[in-house]
Amino acid sequence: MATQHRAAPNAARRKETSRQAILAAAFDLLREVGYAKLSIEGIAARAGVGKQTIYRWWPSKGAVIFDAFLLLSASEGEPPVLPDTGDLETDLRLVLRATVEELNDPRYDQPMRALATEIAHDPDLAAVYAERLDGPLKEAKRQRLRSAQQAGQLAEDLDLDVAVEMIWSPLLNRWLHHSGPLTAEYADRVVATALNGLRPRH
Repeated sequence: MATQHRAAPNAARRKETSRQAILAAAFDLLREVGYAKLSIEGIAARAGVGKQTIYRWWPSKGAVIFDAFLLLSASEGEPPVLPDTGDLETDLRLVLRATVEELNDPRYDQPMRALATEIAHDPDLAAVYAERLDGPLKEAKRQRLRSAQQAGQLAEDLDLDVAVEMIWSPLLNRWLHHSGPLTAEYADRVVATALNGLRPRH
């Protein structure tokens, strides 16, 4: 009788399944109990894994939430690229309106606020955030403005880093501090006001 050989368990697949379960559990618990009451123990229990399994991959609950946010928003993978139709104002309106929709999405609100808090107090997480998400996004924004600058649509001596902050920071500040309604109309006003000051001076 021939001996039947069973396929060896796929360790990589098991690892990825556990990782996905942990990230899903973290997101579910975040919505249910809030960030202050979220714990590694609770995430492990919900995901059906040991606490040490989580600590092998992530140093803190903030790091878990960051990876869960990246998974949900599909923010990691190919480098981000902003639309470039040749019409800077139209492109920026499109991007800022999409940003408004994301900031107003209840799926993102809790994790993004939790991340903002953790990043302010955890230098290691801040460095990871800058490398994996914020840095690539800022470079995409600079590249779109650089393209407009090269086309003569923005001043030649424009500081692109400052320009990026001028365009995007008003949305983030209004969202973070609940200082006013975050709408598509507000995004359009931000773009128009910023570009009035950034265009070439004649």
